[in-house]
Amino acid sequence: MATAYVLMNCDMGSERKVISLLNAIDDVVESHGTLGLYDIVAKVESADEKGIQNTVTQTIRKMPEIHSTMTLTRSEAGELFQSSDKLVAA
Repeated sequence: MATAYVLMNCDMGSERKVISLLNAIDDVVESHGTLGLYDIVAKVESADEKGIQNTVTQTIRKMPEIHSTMTLTRSEAGELFQSSDKLVAA
């Protein structure tokens, strides 16, 4: 299972509408309004990275209220990022 977090900027005042639309997308597990540089964050899960890419590019980015997105995915490189239990045991 692939997971990504999508940070979004949208029209001022459209946050509730966008969150509602995001929650109707099959691969969107959850979405929340935020304070700061981005207006909304959504957690997206799919069977693979292609599914994540498709959801972001073909559905989320095409919403007229959304101006920009940043998609964060986790690195599969085990040597680059270790889980916290490995770091504590070291």
